[in-house]
Amino acid sequence: MRITSDLWVSALVRRVFADGGFAAIRRRGAREAGAVMVLFRKPFGEVDLFTPAPQTSYDAARPHERQFIAAKTALQDADIDQIIERELRFDSDIWVVELETGRAAEDYITLVEP
Repeated sequence: MRITSDLWVSALVRRVFADGGFAAIRRRGAREAGAVMVLFRKPFGEVDLFTPAPQTSYDAARPHERQFIAAKTALQDADIDQIIERELRFDSDIWVVELETGRAAEDYITLVEP
């Protein structure tokens, strides 16, 4: 059974703070099953965007683990706002979480190749 988006995001935020990083929920989505977009802010202000991996990426051995793909890299704040607005027109239930950790994205989310 997959955990709710609300619980998954809460656990991610707590883990980042426990590691000495910063996390903010930019947008709360559907509590039960909203898709989660993760923004990783780099030291010089650029941001990488990670979106849910397509269903074809999921491994039969771990079908319930949330997986992500690197959708865009080296974004500026104006680009991020446009992407979020565009995504909201398609899916109003999305979560957007921003992290600043000083560590690699792979330390917090499971990445797969697109």
